[in-house]
Amino acid sequence: MTKITAAISAVGKYVPEYVLTNKELETYVDTNDEWITSRTGIKERRILKGEGLGTSYMAIKACEDLIKKSNLDPKEIDLVIVGTATPDLPVASTAAYVASEIGAINAFGFDLQAACSSFLYGMSTAATYIESGRYKKVLLVGADKMSSIIDYQDRATCIIFGDGAGAALFEPNLDGFGLQDEYLRSDGVGRDFLRIEAGGSQMPTTIDTVTAKKHFVYQEGKTVFKYAVSNMADVAEKMLTRNSLTEKDIQWLVAHQANKRIIEATAKRVGVSEEKVMMNIHRYGNTTSATLPLLLADYEDQLKKGDNLIFAAFGGGFTWGAAYLKWAYNTKK
Repeated sequence: MTKITAAISAVGKYVPEYVLTNKELETYVDTNDEWITSRTGIKERRILKGEGLGTSYMAIKACEDLIKKSNLDPKEIDLVIVGTATPDLPVASTAAYVASEIGAINAFGFDLQAACSSFLYGMSTAATYIESGRYKKVLLVGADKMSSIIDYQDRATCIIFGDGAGAALFEPNLDGFGLQDEYLRSDGVGRDFLRIEAGGSQMPTTIDTVTAKKHFVYQEGKTVFKYAVSNMADVAEKMLTRNSLTEKDIQWLVAHQANKRIIEATAKRVGVSEEKVMMNIHRYGNTTSATLPLLLADYEDQLKKGDNLIFAAFGGGFTWGAAYLKWAYNTKK
């Protein structure tokens, strides 16, 4: 029997119109463009403006972009997964709402939360559903409105994060394209260094927690940086070793856009040259769950059928991992 693999057959994206530049951030906190650029590689990030607009708004836009580009009938979608750390509502599923709004009336949906690793974990989840043979079209979305949980008086976080969404459609493939291998990890020690302290079951919302700004992201930058550099590089290297690949076999490194220095360290470990590293952090900042699909959408025109892609991500929790995917199509001009 021919093995079923899960291949990406289409991608889509959405980023908000409003551009928050380093220059503007200089008016919020004690920082400057040179300081931000040299430490992160970020020049600007997109911010979603508008009353009542949440993560679902961007997720829906990214899905609509994918649907339009691929002439996909939404009724054929079996499952919608939304990877996000910023769901619209604490209980109601963002994915269920997205599925309904895009016309995927025959799909079920659920949210997946692994912080910046959400889309990577989602790739594994989508592939498993496809490989089971029971599902034919799984729409995976990575979307986050990070501006909703950032304190713009905290220099450690406000310079880093932005808003955005990306989507990828996974379908069965019998020709060996698609997801080849993965290695996913987590370590609960991470909650001490990257977290939102209040608003969950451990510390429910009160007037005091709001006043104390405990509903914003807290990050111990140096510690997170150290963990991210070592772990992202380790798992990316593992993907090559485990699949008997050399840097010459890799066409693209698709790394989570958290910090340019972390991306460069990962590329150096696996020996991938700069021109093979997908990079858009300078334009979007860290969009958390959206970074990997945004990269795919931005570089789609450069991807060729049969290209070997190595994905790597690291996020709060801690969560991290890597995946090896063989690209399945050439973009129609």
